[in-house]
Order: sequence, then C-alpha cells, then structure tokens
Amino acid sequence: MAESTVRTRNTTSLLGKRGVYTVCVKTEESELEFLYKDSSKAKLCLQSVGLLLGLRQTWFFGLQYSINNTVFWLNPNRTFRRQGVPMKEPITFRLVIMFYPENVELEILEDVTQRLFFLQVKRMILEEEIYCPPEVSVLLASYAIHAEYGDYDPDVHKPGFLAGKSLLPKRFLNLYIMTAAMWEEKITACYAQHMGKTREEAEMEYLKIAQDLDMYGVNYFSIRNTKGQALLLGLHALGLHIYKPGNKLTPEVTFIWDEIQHISCRPNLFNVILLGKKKNVVKFKSSEIKCRKQVLYLFAVNHLLFMRRRKPDTIEIQQIKIQATMLRARKEEAKQRLQKERQLREAAEKAKEELEKRLIQLQTEVYMAGETLVFLTQDLLAANAQIAEEQAKKLPQKTTEAETEKQCQKVTTVSDQEEPEKMLEAEMLALKMNEELEKRAKEAEQLIQELQEARDAERNEKHKLLQITSKVIYTSPGLPSDSTPQDLSFSRENLSFDFKDTDMKSSFTVTQTKK
Repeated sequence: MAESTVRTRNTTSLLGKRGVYTVCVKTEESELEFLYKDSSKAKLCLQSVGLLLGLRQTWFFGLQYSINNTVFWLNPNRTFRRQGVPMKEPITFRLVIMFYPENVELEILEDVTQRLFFLQVKRMILEEEIYCPPEVSVLLASYAIHAEYGDYDPDVHKPGFLAGKSLLPKRFLNLYIMTAAMWEEKITACYAQHMGKTREEAEMEYLKIAQDLDMYGVNYFSIRNTKGQALLLGLHALGLHIYKPGNKLTPEVTFIWDEIQHISCRPNLFNVILLGKKKNVVKFKSSEIKCRKQVLYLFAVNHLLFMRRRKPDTIEIQQIKIQATMLRARKEEAKQRLQKERQLREAAEKAKEELEKRLIQLQTEVYMAGETLVFLTQDLLAANAQIAEEQAKKLPQKTTEAETEKQCQKVTTVSDQEEPEKMLEAEMLALKMNEELEKRAKEAEQLIQELQEARDAERNEKHKLLQITSKVIYTSPGLPSDSTPQDLSFSRENLSFDFKDTDMKSSFTVTQTKK
C-alpha cells in the first residue's frame, strides 16, 4: 500500500511545550501527521483530517484507537485524556467508516469520500469482515481491477498480470479446487466487460454491489439477554439487529429506527423502548463499560442520520450537492469528449489497420503477379525460342517460297501493268478483223456472183457449141458413135469456198460432176 506523509506545523514555538502532541492519522492509503492540543476536543482532530484530505462529509467517519489489541471509537465530543487515549507520541488513530449511508449513490457526493469508502470496504471483504459469495467476489474483484488499471487491453493485460495481487478472500482459494490462473481468467472475463468506465464509476459500482451484502455496514457487539443467553447486537444505518452467535448473516430480530422511540442504559442493562400504544421494551445486558458507551453513541448518531435523511437537506448538504453536481457534469462532459476522441482514434486506428491490411494484400498480389510474370516470361521465352528454332529450320524453304512468290508478284505486277495496253491492242485488232471480215465477205459475194455469171456464160457457150456440132456430122475414125462427149453441167451446190485467216484470201474449188 502506497503511503504518503503530510505534516503541518501551526507554530514552532509550541514544540516541546506541555499539552501539545504529535498526532498520526492513518487512512487506507496515506498517513497524516499534525500537532494537536491536549485540551481540544476530539472533533477538532477529525476536522483537521478533513482539511488535509479535502473531506467535507466527515460525519460518515470516525477515529479508532486500540488498547491491548482492543479497538475503541474516539468520541468527538470529549478530549483524548477523558477517553483514556494513550498519550504516547505520536498518538496514532485510524480513520474508519463509522456510519454507513442507506444509498451510496445518492449520499456519497465527493470523490474523496467515495475513495475512502471503496478502499475500506474492499479491505473488509478481503479480510472477510464482510462475507461475500464467490460469484460476487469475482465481480467485485473485476471492478477493483478496473479502478486500478482502467479499460481492459488484451495487449497489455496478458495472462499473469494479476499475479501477486490480493483480489479474493483466502477462504475461497482454499475452498475451491481452482488454481490462481483459473481465478484470474474468471476475473479477467468480467473485467473485459467494463469498457468505457472511469475509475470513479468503477468504484461506485463496487460500492453499489457491496451495500447489498448482509454484513455490510453492521457494527457488531457482544450482549446477553435477560436470561443470560449470549447474543450479538448489530447497529446498522436502517435499524437494530439481534443475531445468534456464529450467524452474522441472518438476524433473529430487527427493529427499524423509526420504530424505536428511545434507548437508555443503566449500569449493565440496555432498555430499547419501541413506539406503540403498549409500552414495549427490549432489554439486553453488556458487562463492558466502553462497549456500552460506544453502543449508546452509535445508536444516537445512526438514529439521528436516519431521521435527517427524511428531512430537507441542510444548507451545507445543499452546497455539497450543488458542487458535486457541477463537478460530475464537468466530468461527464470530459468523459463524453474523451469518449468521442477515443472513438475517433479507434476509427482512425481501424482505418489504418484496414489500409495496412490492404497494403499487405496489394503487396502480396504484386509479388504473386511478379512471380507469375516471371514464370510466364520464362514460358514465353522458351516458346519463342522453340518457335525461332522451328522458323530457323523452315527459313530456307520459306526463303525459296518467298523468292518464288516475289518473282510471281513481279510477273503479276508486269502483267498488271501491261494488261491495259494489251486490251487496247486487242480491241483495235478486233475492230480491224471485223472490218477485214466484212470486206472479204463482200469480195466473196462478188466472186460468187462473177463465178455464177461465168458458169452461165460457159453453159451458154456449151449449148451453142452442141447445137453447132449436131449440125455437122463428125465421125472420128475408130470412135464409136456413142463415145461422143457428153455435155458437162455445173451446179452451185458443187461449188465450195475455203477462207484462210493467214493471208486473208479466199479460194474456191469447182467440182465437176457427170450427169
């Protein structure tokens, strides 16, 4: 437990003078030292503690001292000497919760008050002064861890970060067959669910759960009934409880403060007078004088606080509530701003992570594309080499084919160039041939006509000749009379023409037929 020491000196001239003592007040996390006059009442000591701690709700707290391992409460209305406080320097007291609120969320207004409540209640639970079931102990331990470490971060709060810390009552560690790592795992699982809570909120959640425990806020005293049977008296913020020894959880009888009219104490006997038409009195005994005084003081203050809660707040309480409300509003505003900044940061970190993942993905894709490109390039080079080799083998043949094709193209080109001239010449030749053919056809017709005229003339001449010869008797010696030449006859059907194109001349043949 971290401890700090605060010392005040009202005046150095008082040191060494009679009646001035050094007082040491211990809290759950610090020690306070200051000078105190012996003639002053104890409430001034409590006020000095409140000033040093900034504590205004001092009515919840009291100072304890011990004599021979027996703990007593300091009565603020009396001096140290009148209460039998050992006057050995430094006079040591302990600041402890003396009166508990009915509702911690409504009545604890200051952070310092809440902090002192939280630390003491946690210590009492761990030391088993307040019984707490295992499940609730784990939940309370998770809030205690959150109040100490803040939000859960798996990168920081790794397994084993709670090693060496006292978070659960030792009885549970020995009662259940579970290792420290298993308990830590259960606590961490609950701790991870409290994200976003501040330390003050975690402490308040701790107290809200703790105030529902059966032994929370109960001061126990040993008493006996009128028959001499041992009992336990419990003073609570809501009333008075009577328990059987060995059972501090379930009271046998309970009296609410508004049901109690008065309590009185005679030498060894307490009389609790209840409200009602009939005079009901509860009596019990206590043999210790200091115990009787403490019971009377706690009874009076608890009863007073119970009644005060049901009345309008005093000016001091109203001022504290206003200041507490303003402080909490500022804290809430700061929390909202912090929460917004945290969300923006988380969004930025998330976007950064996504970009990094995308970058890694793109780098991977680029690397894979590069590898694929290398493989494809190698395959392409191999294929190109094979194709080049095959083409090299076919190159002579292709060269020959190319030369041939080149020659053909040249011929075709020349042919294509000479084609129009040849066509023109052919057309001119055809025209000339047509004209020649027409000319020869005319010449042939003229020849045929002349030939026909010649034949007709020859036939006439032959006819005349026959007529002349028929008149002259001509007999050839040795020639028979029937050997006279017969007349020759020509017909147009026996005339044929043969035209040749080489010399463009016509010829004809006359065939002689005997009739």
